[in-house]
Amino acid sequence: MSGHLAPDAVATDGATDFCRTCALSSVCAMVGYGKPELSPLHSLMEHLGPYRAGEAVFHQGDPFEAVYAVRAGTVKTRQLDHQGREHVLGFFLPGEVIGLDAIYPDRFPCDAVALDDAQFCRFSFPAMSVLATRQPAVQRHLFRLISRPLGAARLLAGDHSADERLAAFLVDLGERHAVRGFSGTHYQLSMSRSDIASYLSLAAETVSRTLSRFRAKGLVAIKGRVLHLRDQQQLRELGQNLLTA
Repeated sequence: MSGHLAPDAVATDGATDFCRTCALSSVCAMVGYGKPELSPLHSLMEHLGPYRAGEAVFHQGDPFEAVYAVRAGTVKTRQLDHQGREHVLGFFLPGEVIGLDAIYPDRFPCDAVALDDAQFCRFSFPAMSVLATRQPAVQRHLFRLISRPLGAARLLAGDHSADERLAAFLVDLGERHAVRGFSGTHYQLSMSRSDIASYLSLAAETVSRTLSRFRAKGLVAIKGRVLHLRDQQQLRELGQNLLTA
């Protein structure tokens, strides 16, 4: 991992040295940038990257010591079964955090792999835990971060059609882009069709056919890997049983 340490690896206590675009910047905003209470978090934060497409940020079974906030790029988490088959667990965008599912049992339960050039802020979790016990607002924020993957898992539960699953996935991905200040209707699919299929528990051919059907109906337009949600409302209605309110 040391080969991926950026030149500005260790942040100082000054607010100007802290990445305000990071997924955990709201923690600092709650307490106040530059306050001494945040010094353990600032001093143990590292900027990592870039990781190239296909490189692992951490591996299944690695000891859990830190969480990773995505600064740039897209990341997938995956598990490999005993036959070496890959099962995609999730996708993470800039402003999102990976690694929180390793809190118990203190080891990462999956691999995290960059899908394109990716950069991260690495935060010592012990330092974050100490800070959370002293700052209730920080503790509440961490609880929200921890609960998000549980919500995503609920989206894929139950017996739903390929149309419902893919529509919900595309709308959810667009809304996650929009929250971070990007277009929620024009975005790049960094993940492959097979990755999407694995995540949605579908066959890759089913994903391709469903996308083609959406395109024929005028719901989406696709150019290369750039996706345009042409009728976001109809897609939302189609996937409404899988989307949060």
